Amino acid sequence: MSPFKRIGFFLAMNLAIIVVISVVTSLLGIDTMYLTPNGLNLYSLAVFCLIWGIAGSLISLFMSKRIAKWTVKMKIIQTPHTSEEKLVFTTVQKIAQQLQLKLPEIGIYESAEVNAFATGPSKNNSLVAVSSGLLQEMTSDEIEGVIGHEMAHIANGDMVTLTLLQGVLNAFVMFFARIVAYAIQTTLNDEDGAIDRFAYILTTIAFEILFGFLAMIVVGYFSRIREFAADRGSAQYVGRQKMIAALVRLDTMSNRVESHKGMAAFKISDRRSRFGRLFSTHPPLQKRIEALQQAF
Repeated sequence: MSPFKRIGFFLAMNLAIIVVISVVTSLLGIDTMYLTPNGLNLYSLAVFCLIWGIAGSLISLFMSKRIAKWTVKMKIIQTPHTSEEKLVFTTVQKIAQQLQLKLPEIGIYESAEVNAFATGPSKNNSLVAVSSGLLQEMTSDEIEGVIGHEMAHIANGDMVTLTLLQGVLNAFVMFFARIVAYAIQTTLNDEDGAIDRFAYILTTIAFEILFGFLAMIVVGYFSRIREFAADRGSAQYVGRQKMIAALVRLDTMSNRVESHKGMAAFKISDRRSRFGRLFSTHPPLQKRIEALQQAF
């Protein structure tokens, strides 16, 4: 339901990988091949950033399932035993058959947070996970709505689309970080235009991190749009009222978000600054409910 883990894992890992790529390519001398005595070779720089920017997002995508499992230490359900496990397993299985998708891996992890997420490199190589807190807080209908929402993210190929978007953003981040770093270093150094390459690399990494956070605004906008689509998908798979019931339940729980740390993963509080909303991965709950009521 919340893309905090679905996208949060991906974004954090992506930014870390881009920084690591910059460090490794710098140590190997690859990252400064576009530096010439006459300045930056912008064509070579653009090609370098495009290749490594897309590579970084692809690595993040293919590692997403493994990192998710490792981070929350979930139990993969192959043969359900408890009623909660059977409900989750059966719902995922039913929707996967309906959509003619390979059954995703299904995980449950122990946490008081009310959360669920889906991730994976493709529609037929995916993972759906729910927290024990969600299973305790929600009714069976609401749980079905949440699972339908996550399955819609898989069916819509949101992670793959996000990867392509992030790859392009990575390229821009890397490109402009290097241009700004070069401009700063040439200004600080001697009149002959020589730069301290070590200082240039450190400055580049600093601006990659800064621009990387700004790129999250674009990712947040994309995520908010896809949340509406996933809500509609769930309404089609399990019924509109179940998806609306899940959203209404979250809305009633939102008053506890400040005092209940486990709820923070949902990012469902609308009490934030306008600047903070730029980074939000969720539209306001009331807007999502209204959109579903008007969609059918």
